[in-house]
Amino acid sequence: MAKKFKELRARMSPVSRARAEARAKEMLAEMPLNELRQARGLSQKLLAESLHVQQPSIAKLEKRTDMYVSTLRSHIEAMGGQLEIIARFPDGSVKITNFSELAEDA
Repeated sequence: MAKKFKELRARMSPVSRARAEARAKEMLAEMPLNELRQARGLSQKLLAESLHVQQPSIAKLEKRTDMYVSTLRSHIEAMGGQLEIIARFPDGSVKITNFSELAEDA
């Protein structure tokens, strides 16, 4: 018989529980566009209506590995978010501001 998650979790050491929680947070902080849309409770159809495109366009966009920053920005904003581009280096992070002008020009 399958064990309940609560029982399995209760038997984990505090260190293992903390490690599992940290990993879960990492996984929630990183996800592909289709999972982000689903996590936001949006269907492809609803997002397509918001962007004034057809639903197949959303499906196609979610499978892409390369796209314009402006396209990604529109997609994120239609989900209620804001796109920021961050460059990470060993000695720190820098927010790239060139792309913020795209929203103002549009």
